[in-house]
Amino acid sequence: MIRLSLAVAATVAVSAFAADQPRVVTLDEALKTAREHQPQLQQAQATTQAAAARVDEAHAPLMPLVSGSAAYSRSTANFAARPGSLPSQVSSGGSQTSWDTFNYFNLGLSATQLLYDFKQSSSHWRSSQASARSQQDAERTTLQQVLFAVRTSYFQARADKELVGVARETLANQQKHLQQTQGFVEVGTQPEIALAQAKTNVANAQVQVITAENNYAIARAQLNQAMGVEQPIDFDVADETAPPVEGEDATGDALAQEALGARPEVKALAEQVLAQELTLRSIQGAYAPSLGVSTGLTDAGESTNNLVWNWSAALTLSVPVFQGGLTRSQVVEARANLAAVKAQATAERQQVLLDVEQARLAVRAARAALVAAGEALVNATDQLHLAEGRYEVGVGSIIELSDAQLALTTAAQQRVGAEYNLAQARAGLVKALGRD
Repeated sequence: MIRLSLAVAATVAVSAFAADQPRVVTLDEALKTAREHQPQLQQAQATTQAAAARVDEAHAPLMPLVSGSAAYSRSTANFAARPGSLPSQVSSGGSQTSWDTFNYFNLGLSATQLLYDFKQSSSHWRSSQASARSQQDAERTTLQQVLFAVRTSYFQARADKELVGVARETLANQQKHLQQTQGFVEVGTQPEIALAQAKTNVANAQVQVITAENNYAIARAQLNQAMGVEQPIDFDVADETAPPVEGEDATGDALAQEALGARPEVKALAEQVLAQELTLRSIQGAYAPSLGVSTGLTDAGESTNNLVWNWSAALTLSVPVFQGGLTRSQVVEARANLAAVKAQATAERQQVLLDVEQARLAVRAARAALVAAGEALVNATDQLHLAEGRYEVGVGSIIELSDAQLALTTAAQQRVGAEYNLAQARAGLVKALGRD
């Protein structure tokens, strides 16, 4: 019974401890959440759906257009002659009117089909297809921007979490130094000013802890926004570091070629250029005639059991003669739009090359800075240990100890900053290469 009670008590204690621990969010979880809930992505997806619908709209004129009609009326049948409406040999027999009314039914079915319009409609349809593909690439661009924002926010929160640990460790050290100084002052081996300095150091360390904890809370709120969720910030980010990016040691030319082939911005502008070329071709087709065919079938009469049918067919040739310069102006506008999109595509290509080079160099510099920051942290740790030893034996001063502690805190913060810079640089390289 005693063992059973102890086991139950241990289980309850472990459960209570686990319940007190905050939820831990990993980077993969944050990225998945953003894919599912980020409103920017939802907006981009809706825009893509609208572009796909416009493709069907542009294709509609190429298909047969069929419509049906049905009409019923009841009216008087009084005849009113007009001058010239009847031959002079025909007499109207005078004017006769009546309030008698009669039924009249009219049923109709008509169909029209465009035969050829010098690629006005077909080019417009193909242009809308290119625009839809461009929007799909724009949606992927939005996705990459969202994922980059999540990575940035995540690693910022990760850095702020580490800075909280640095601040708390500094506070613990300063409190330890304060206790030592109080003992030294009591026995007369240190002056009163050393105690005042130690108390000041503790107070400053407490301020650093408060500031670091507040920054970490803000960073988690920003991560929520990046993920597109509305939830409390009672969670911790996992202790993850940014893994190396595949190919980050490759040459700039190799990375640039990969980026130019993968970046959705480049693909989107290429599709926009094609869309503008097809739009120009569609507008130029308005200089030429268009040919269409139509047919209709009607069934009409005074009674539904006594209707008379008629059928007709027509071939229509529409020739533009003068439109006030409308088509010419539209062609000039389309050519200008095409030139603008081509220039934008060239500028985007140059921007991609710059992004890749900057990201590659940033990763290289951040890796070197991280090594240097690690060495500085080791040296600052040794410096503090030496200063504490000298202070304990009475040959060191509180100023020397405070300077050593400050150097260690600064080095630890620099190390955290170097880790964040490397994570940010690698996230930037992923985005620059057009990877998700």
